Amino acid sequence: KEVILPVPPLQEGDMNHTKGGLVIFTANSHPSSRELGKRIAERLGVELGKVQVYQEANRETRVQIQESVRGKDVFVIQTVSKDVNTTIMEMLIMVYACRTSCARSITGVLPYFPYSKQCKMRKRGSIVSKLIASMMCKAGLTHLITMDLHQKEIQGFFNIPVDNLRASPFLLQYIQEEIPDYRNAVIVAKSPSSAKRAQSFAERLRLGLAVIHGEAQDAESDQVDGRHSPPTVKTTGAIHPSMEIPLLIPKEKPPITVVGDVGGRIAIIVDDIIDDVDSFVAAAETLKERGAYKIFIMATHGILSSDAPRFIEESAIDEVVVTNTIPHELQKLQCPKIKTVDISMILSEAIRRIHNGESMSYLFRNIGVDD
Repeated sequence: KEVILPVPPLQEGDMNHTKGGLVIFTANSHPSSRELGKRIAERLGVELGKVQVYQEANRETRVQIQESVRGKDVFVIQTVSKDVNTTIMEMLIMVYACRTSCARSITGVLPYFPYSKQCKMRKRGSIVSKLIASMMCKAGLTHLITMDLHQKEIQGFFNIPVDNLRASPFLLQYIQEEIPDYRNAVIVAKSPSSAKRAQSFAERLRLGLAVIHGEAQDAESDQVDGRHSPPTVKTTGAIHPSMEIPLLIPKEKPPITVVGDVGGRIAIIVDDIIDDVDSFVAAAETLKERGAYKIFIMATHGILSSDAPRFIEESAIDEVVVTNTIPHELQKLQCPKIKTVDISMILSEAIRRIHNGESMSYLFRNIGVDD
Protein backbone atom coordinates (compact mmCIF):
# COMPACT_ATOMS: atom_id res chain seq x y z
CA LYS A 1 0.00 0.00 0.00
CA GLU A 2 1.36 3.42 -1.01
CA VAL A 3 2.04 5.72 1.91
CA ILE A 4 1.58 9.45 1.24
CA LEU A 5 3.58 11.62 3.58
CA PRO A 6 2.14 15.02 4.55
CA VAL A 7 3.80 18.03 2.88
CA PRO A 8 5.16 20.45 5.47
CA PRO A 9 3.84 24.00 5.18
CA LEU A 10 6.04 26.81 3.86
CA GLN A 11 8.10 28.30 6.62
CA GLU A 12 8.26 32.03 7.16
CA GLY A 13 11.42 33.51 5.71
CA ASP A 14 11.91 30.79 3.08
CA MET A 15 11.93 32.44 -0.33
CA ASN A 16 11.60 29.18 -2.21
CA HIS A 17 10.94 26.16 -0.01
CA THR A 18 11.27 23.70 -2.89
CA LYS A 19 14.91 24.74 -3.27
CA GLY A 20 15.69 23.75 0.31
CA GLY A 21 15.62 27.14 1.97
CA LEU A 22 17.82 30.20 2.12
CA VAL A 23 20.35 31.05 4.83
CA ILE A 24 22.32 34.29 4.95
CA PHE A 25 25.39 34.57 7.14
CA THR A 26 27.75 37.45 7.77
CA ALA A 27 31.30 36.25 8.33
CA ASN A 28 32.56 39.41 10.02
CA SER A 29 33.67 39.51 13.62
CA HIS A 30 33.65 43.33 13.53
CA PRO A 31 30.21 44.89 14.25
CA SER A 32 30.52 47.74 11.71
CA SER A 33 31.17 45.24 8.91
CA ARG A 34 27.87 43.42 9.55
CA GLU A 35 25.72 46.41 8.63
CA LEU A 36 25.55 45.55 4.92
CA GLY A 37 24.44 42.00 5.72
CA LYS A 38 21.61 43.32 7.89
CA ARG A 39 20.43 45.62 5.08
CA ILE A 40 20.41 42.75 2.58
CA ALA A 41 18.52 40.44 4.95
CA GLU A 42 15.90 43.14 5.59
CA ARG A 43 15.33 43.61 1.86
CA LEU A 44 14.88 39.86 1.39
CA GLY A 45 12.56 39.55 4.37
CA VAL A 46 14.71 36.97 6.17
CA GLU A 47 16.72 36.95 9.37
CA LEU A 48 20.48 36.59 9.44
CA GLY A 49 21.67 33.07 10.20
CA LYS A 50 22.92 32.30 13.69
CA VAL A 51 26.70 32.09 13.74
CA GLN A 52 29.55 33.08 16.01
CA VAL A 53 32.73 34.48 14.47
CA TYR A 54 35.42 35.63 16.85
CA GLN A 55 39.15 35.80 17.51
CA GLU A 56 40.62 33.65 20.23
CA ALA A 57 43.30 34.87 22.64
CA ASN A 58 46.04 33.57 20.34
CA ARG A 59 44.49 35.50 17.38
CA GLU A 60 43.14 32.38 15.69
CA THR A 61 39.77 32.75 13.99
CA ARG A 62 36.95 30.50 15.17
CA VAL A 63 33.57 30.00 13.47
CA GLN A 64 30.63 28.20 15.05
CA ILE A 65 27.45 27.77 12.98
CA GLN A 66 24.48 27.56 15.35
CA GLU A 67 21.74 26.30 13.02
CA SER A 68 21.32 23.57 10.43
CA VAL A 69 22.39 24.35 6.85
CA ARG A 70 21.98 20.83 5.46
CA GLY A 71 20.53 20.94 1.96
CA LYS A 72 20.16 24.74 2.00
CA ASP A 73 21.42 27.55 -0.20
CA VAL A 74 23.91 29.44 1.94
CA PHE A 75 25.03 32.99 1.14
CA VAL A 76 28.05 34.27 3.06
CA ILE A 77 28.34 38.07 3.06
CA GLN A 78 31.78 39.40 3.82
CA THR A 79 32.85 43.04 3.76
CA VAL A 80 36.50 43.96 4.09
CA SER A 81 37.47 45.45 7.43
CA LYS A 82 40.70 47.20 8.34
CA ASP A 83 42.35 43.83 9.00
CA VAL A 84 42.03 42.38 5.50
CA ASN A 85 43.89 39.15 6.28
CA THR A 86 41.54 38.31 9.14
CA THR A 87 38.64 39.07 6.79
CA ILE A 88 39.91 36.50 4.31
CA MET A 89 40.40 33.81 6.98
CA GLU A 90 36.90 34.41 8.37
CA MET A 91 35.48 33.93 4.89
CA LEU A 92 37.45 30.75 4.18
CA ILE A 93 36.64 29.13 7.53
CA MET A 94 32.95 30.04 7.23
CA VAL A 95 32.71 28.56 3.72
CA TYR A 96 34.51 25.39 4.78
CA ALA A 97 32.25 25.04 7.84
CA CYS A 98 29.17 25.26 5.61
CA ARG A 99 30.67 22.71 3.22
CA THR A 100 31.35 20.20 5.98
CA SER A 101 27.80 20.82 7.27
CA CYS A 102 26.37 19.58 3.93
CA ALA A 103 25.04 22.87 2.57
CA ARG A 104 23.45 22.48 -0.88
CA SER A 105 25.32 25.47 -2.32
CA ILE A 106 27.63 28.12 -0.88
CA THR A 107 27.68 31.54 -2.52
CA GLY A 108 30.16 34.14 -1.38
CA VAL A 109 29.06 37.78 -1.48
CA LEU A 110 32.21 39.93 -1.48
CA PRO A 111 31.28 43.41 -2.72
CA TYR A 112 34.98 44.33 -2.66
CA PHE A 113 37.34 41.52 -3.62
CA PRO A 114 40.47 41.77 -1.42
CA TYR A 115 43.94 41.90 -3.00
CA SER A 116 42.32 42.80 -6.34
CA LYS A 117 45.10 45.30 -7.08
CA GLN A 118 47.63 42.48 -6.95
CA CYS A 119 46.33 40.80 -10.10
CA LYS A 120 49.45 41.22 -12.26
CA MET A 121 52.99 39.94 -11.99
CA ARG A 122 55.30 42.49 -10.33
CA LYS A 123 58.98 41.66 -10.84
CA ARG A 124 59.57 38.67 -8.53
CA GLY A 125 56.25 38.96 -6.74
CA SER A 126 53.11 36.91 -7.26
CA ILE A 127 49.55 37.22 -8.50
CA VAL A 128 47.94 37.24 -5.07
CA SER A 129 44.33 37.58 -6.28
CA LYS A 130 44.78 34.27 -8.14
CA LEU A 131 45.91 32.67 -4.88
CA ILE A 132 42.88 34.05 -3.00
CA ALA A 133 40.55 32.77 -5.73
CA SER A 134 42.09 29.28 -5.55
CA MET A 135 41.77 29.21 -1.75
CA MET A 136 38.08 30.18 -1.90
CA CYS A 137 37.29 27.50 -4.48
CA LYS A 138 39.22 24.91 -2.49
CA ALA A 139 37.32 25.84 0.69
CA GLY A 140 34.04 24.95 -1.01
CA LEU A 141 32.66 28.12 -2.63
CA THR A 142 30.26 27.29 -5.49
CA HIS A 143 29.41 30.82 -6.69
CA LEU A 144 30.76 34.34 -6.17
CA ILE A 145 28.95 37.69 -6.23
CA THR A 146 31.22 40.72 -6.29
CA MET A 147 31.15 44.28 -7.56
CA ASP A 148 33.40 46.31 -9.88
CA LEU A 149 36.48 44.12 -9.88
CA HIS A 150 39.65 46.16 -10.28
CA GLN A 151 40.40 44.12 -13.41
CA LYS A 152 37.65 42.08 -15.07
CA GLU A 153 40.20 39.36 -15.90
CA ILE A 154 40.11 38.33 -12.21
CA GLN A 155 36.91 36.40 -13.02
CA GLY A 156 39.12 33.97 -14.95
CA PHE A 157 41.02 33.08 -11.76
CA PHE A 158 37.97 31.17 -10.51
CA ASN A 159 36.67 27.78 -11.71
CA ILE A 160 33.18 28.65 -10.43
CA PRO A 161 30.56 31.14 -11.72
CA VAL A 162 31.37 34.78 -10.91
CA ASP A 163 28.84 37.63 -11.15
CA ASN A 164 30.65 40.97 -11.32
CA LEU A 165 27.89 43.49 -10.58
CA ARG A 166 28.17 47.21 -11.34
CA ALA A 167 27.70 50.18 -9.02
CA SER A 168 27.58 52.72 -11.85
CA PRO A 169 23.72 52.93 -12.01
CA PHE A 170 23.65 54.06 -8.36
CA LEU A 171 26.47 56.57 -8.84
CA LEU A 172 24.86 57.95 -12.00
CA GLN A 173 21.58 58.35 -10.12
CA TYR A 174 23.40 60.24 -7.36
CA ILE A 175 24.90 62.62 -9.91
CA GLN A 176 21.52 63.33 -11.47
CA GLU A 177 19.66 63.79 -8.20
CA GLU A 178 22.22 65.25 -5.77
CA ILE A 179 24.51 67.46 -7.86
CA PRO A 180 22.77 70.71 -8.82
CA ASP A 181 23.45 71.87 -12.37
CA TYR A 182 25.14 68.59 -13.25
CA ARG A 183 24.49 69.45 -16.91
CA ASN A 184 27.35 71.93 -16.57
CA ALA A 185 29.69 69.13 -15.45
CA VAL A 186 32.48 67.29 -17.19
CA ILE A 187 33.53 63.71 -16.39
CA VAL A 188 37.25 63.45 -15.65
CA ALA A 189 39.65 60.50 -15.76
CA LYS A 190 42.59 61.19 -13.46
CA SER A 191 44.80 58.99 -15.63
CA PRO A 192 44.56 57.44 -19.12
CA SER A 193 44.06 54.01 -17.51
CA SER A 194 40.67 55.07 -16.12
CA ALA A 195 39.52 56.76 -19.34
CA LYS A 196 37.19 53.91 -20.36
CA ARG A 197 35.23 54.14 -17.11
CA ALA A 198 35.01 57.92 -17.43
CA GLN A 199 33.87 57.62 -21.05
CA SER A 200 31.08 55.26 -19.98
CA PHE A 201 29.82 57.81 -17.41
CA ALA A 202 30.10 60.68 -19.90
CA GLU A 203 28.13 58.89 -22.61
CA ARG A 204 25.33 57.92 -20.25
CA LEU A 205 25.00 61.42 -18.82
CA ARG A 206 25.52 63.13 -22.23
CA LEU A 207 28.41 65.13 -20.77
CA GLY A 208 31.89 66.08 -21.91
CA LEU A 209 35.04 64.12 -21.11
CA ALA A 210 38.45 65.23 -19.88
CA VAL A 211 41.58 63.19 -19.20
CA ILE A 212 44.52 64.18 -17.01
CA HIS A 213 47.76 63.02 -18.55
CA GLY A 214 51.30 63.19 -17.22
CA GLU A 215 50.84 62.41 -13.54
CA ALA A 216 53.40 60.37 -11.61
CA GLN A 217 53.39 56.72 -12.68
CA ASP A 218 51.49 54.40 -10.40
CA ALA A 219 51.91 50.73 -9.57
CA GLU A 220 49.86 49.75 -12.62
CA SER A 221 52.46 51.09 -15.09
CA ASP A 222 54.45 48.84 -17.40
CA GLN A 223 57.71 50.22 -16.05
CA VAL A 224 57.41 48.18 -12.83
CA ASP A 225 56.23 44.99 -14.53
CA GLY A 226 59.71 43.51 -14.09
CA ARG A 227 60.06 41.26 -17.12
CA HIS A 228 63.32 42.72 -18.43
CA SER A 229 65.90 41.37 -15.94
CA PRO A 230 69.30 41.22 -17.72
CA PRO A 231 71.69 38.29 -17.21
CA THR A 232 73.97 38.75 -14.19
CA VAL A 233 77.11 37.75 -16.09
CA LYS A 234 77.78 38.57 -19.73
CA THR A 235 78.94 35.38 -21.39
CA THR A 236 81.12 35.62 -24.46
CA GLY A 237 80.18 33.60 -27.49
CA ALA A 238 76.76 32.61 -26.17
CA ILE A 239 74.94 35.13 -28.35
CA HIS A 240 76.12 36.31 -31.71
CA PRO A 241 76.81 40.10 -31.70
CA SER A 242 74.30 40.64 -34.49
CA MET A 243 71.56 38.87 -32.46
CA GLU A 244 71.62 41.02 -29.31
CA ILE A 245 68.18 41.72 -27.85
CA PRO A 246 67.28 45.41 -28.33
CA LEU A 247 66.52 47.38 -25.16
CA LEU A 248 63.16 49.09 -24.75
CA ILE A 249 63.41 52.87 -24.51
CA PRO A 250 62.49 53.90 -20.94
CA LYS A 251 59.39 56.02 -20.41
CA GLU A 252 59.65 59.67 -19.44
CA LYS A 253 56.89 61.45 -17.57
CA PRO A 254 55.53 64.32 -19.69
CA PRO A 255 54.32 67.60 -18.15
CA ILE A 256 50.85 67.38 -16.59
CA THR A 257 48.20 68.30 -19.13
CA VAL A 258 44.40 68.17 -19.15
CA VAL A 259 42.91 66.93 -22.41
CA GLY A 260 39.48 68.58 -22.48
CA ASP A 261 37.91 71.83 -21.28
CA VAL A 262 37.09 72.08 -17.56
CA GLY A 263 37.05 75.87 -17.22
CA GLY A 264 33.94 77.17 -15.42
CA ARG A 265 32.55 73.68 -14.99
CA ILE A 266 31.89 71.05 -12.33
CA ALA A 267 34.57 68.34 -12.54
CA ILE A 268 33.50 64.80 -11.62
CA ILE A 269 36.42 62.38 -11.26
CA VAL A 270 35.37 58.72 -11.55
CA ASP A 271 37.33 55.62 -10.54
CA ASP A 272 36.73 52.18 -9.05
CA ILE A 273 38.82 52.45 -5.85
CA ILE A 274 39.82 55.40 -3.67
CA ASP A 275 42.41 54.44 -1.08
CA ASP A 276 45.61 56.47 -1.11
CA VAL A 277 44.14 59.88 -1.99
CA ASP A 278 47.39 61.61 -3.04
CA SER A 279 46.66 61.17 -6.75
CA PHE A 280 43.07 62.41 -6.31
CA VAL A 281 44.21 65.48 -4.36
CA ALA A 282 46.83 66.27 -7.04
CA ALA A 283 44.19 65.85 -9.77
CA ALA A 284 41.82 68.20 -7.90
CA GLU A 285 44.53 70.86 -7.65
CA THR A 286 45.25 70.53 -11.36
CA LEU A 287 41.56 70.91 -12.22
CA LYS A 288 41.25 73.96 -9.95
CA GLU A 289 44.17 75.57 -11.78
CA ARG A 290 42.40 74.88 -15.08
CA GLY A 291 39.26 76.70 -13.90
CA ALA A 292 36.95 74.00 -12.47
CA TYR A 293 34.83 75.58 -9.74
CA LYS A 294 33.59 72.37 -8.04
CA ILE A 295 35.22 68.96 -7.81
CA PHE A 296 33.47 65.68 -7.01
CA ILE A 297 34.98 62.20 -6.77
CA MET A 298 32.84 59.14 -7.50
CA ALA A 299 34.21 55.68 -6.65
CA THR A 300 32.73 52.27 -5.94
CA HIS A 301 35.07 51.15 -3.17
CA GLY A 302 36.02 53.67 -0.48
CA ILE A 303 38.93 52.07 1.35
CA LEU A 304 40.24 55.46 2.54
CA SER A 305 43.22 54.15 4.48
CA SER A 306 45.44 55.97 6.94
CA ASP A 307 45.07 59.78 6.86
CA ALA A 308 42.88 59.86 3.74
CA PRO A 309 39.93 61.63 5.47
CA ARG A 310 42.20 64.43 6.71
CA PHE A 311 43.81 64.91 3.30
CA ILE A 312 40.37 65.08 1.66
CA GLU A 313 39.14 67.61 4.22
CA GLU A 314 42.16 69.86 3.61
CA SER A 315 42.08 69.53 -0.19
CA ALA A 316 40.23 71.30 -3.00
CA ILE A 317 37.84 68.35 -3.29
CA ASP A 318 34.24 69.35 -2.52
CA GLU A 319 32.72 65.89 -2.10
CA VAL A 320 33.73 62.21 -2.22
CA VAL A 321 30.92 59.77 -3.04
CA VAL A 322 31.49 56.06 -2.42
CA THR A 323 29.25 53.03 -1.96
CA ASN A 324 28.93 50.90 1.17
CA THR A 325 30.84 47.91 -0.25
CA ILE A 326 33.35 48.71 2.52
CA PRO A 327 32.33 50.12 5.93
CA HIS A 328 33.68 53.66 6.39
CA GLU A 329 31.58 55.18 9.16
CA LEU A 330 34.67 56.24 11.10
CA GLN A 331 36.07 58.05 8.06
CA LYS A 332 32.76 59.90 7.61
CA LEU A 333 33.00 61.20 11.16
CA GLN A 334 36.49 62.51 10.43
CA CYS A 335 35.52 64.10 7.11
CA PRO A 336 31.97 65.35 6.37
CA LYS A 337 32.84 65.56 2.65
CA ILE A 338 32.48 61.77 2.37
CA LYS A 339 29.01 60.61 1.27
CA THR A 340 27.64 57.07 0.94
CA VAL A 341 25.44 55.42 -1.68
CA ASP A 342 23.66 52.21 -0.64
CA ILE A 343 24.06 49.26 -3.03
CA SER A 344 22.33 46.61 -0.89
CA MET A 345 19.38 46.62 -3.33
CA ILE A 346 21.30 45.07 -6.24
CA LEU A 347 23.08 42.56 -3.97
CA SER A 348 19.79 41.37 -2.46
CA GLU A 349 18.24 41.06 -5.92
CA ALA A 350 21.22 38.99 -7.09
CA ILE A 351 20.82 36.68 -4.09
CA ARG A 352 17.09 36.31 -4.73
CA ARG A 353 17.61 35.44 -8.41
CA ILE A 354 20.38 32.92 -7.75
CA HIS A 355 18.36 31.23 -5.01
CA ASN A 356 15.24 30.98 -7.18
CA GLY A 357 17.18 29.89 -10.28
CA GLU A 358 16.27 33.01 -12.25
CA SER A 359 18.33 34.69 -14.95
CA MET A 360 20.93 37.26 -13.87
CA SER A 361 20.96 39.05 -17.23
CA TYR A 362 18.44 41.65 -16.01
CA LEU A 363 21.08 43.02 -13.62
CA PHE A 364 23.53 43.45 -16.52
CA ARG A 365 21.21 45.17 -19.00
CA ASN A 366 22.76 48.05 -20.98
CA ILE A 367 26.22 47.15 -19.65
CA GLY A 368 28.88 47.02 -22.33
CA VAL A 369 32.23 45.26 -22.44
CA ASP A 370 34.12 48.37 -21.33
CA ASP A 371 31.78 49.26 -18.43
